[in-house]
Amino acid sequence: MKDIGLTHIALPVSDLQKSYEFYSKFAAMEIVHNRTGVLWISDKTRPFVIVLFECKTINNPLIPDTHLGIGVNSKAEVDRLCNLAKKDKCLISKPKDSGHPVGYWAYLKDPDNHTLEISFGQEVGFAVIQSN
Repeated sequence: MKDIGLTHIALPVSDLQKSYEFYSKFAAMEIVHNRTGVLWISDKTRPFVIVLFECKTINNPLIPDTHLGIGVNSKAEVDRLCNLAKKDKCLISKPKDSGHPVGYWAYLKDPDNHTLEISFGQEVGFAVIQSN
């Protein structure tokens, strides 16, 4: 497989293990490459990774309007993840249904205050296909 198009986003983190545990739990990410101070994680649905790289200080975390977004299989899964996030004290916003094409979504915060949006019913794939 050739690496063509958008392949990754690099995200500074203060603790690789804590960040990996968060993205594994809430975004079904797995380690696909590691080296000292760096992890590549992927949900393995497409050739795309988040590159977590360890930094002493996180100066500009992704805060709500600037965020990473993942889609899940159902509203129930959004609710389940939000309940876990509430227990883990990392829920930013309760689920909201914004209708077509945004869907049902909520914001979580990772250990460095980067924002992860979890959603069901967003139509990114449909929008991309329709634009061709």
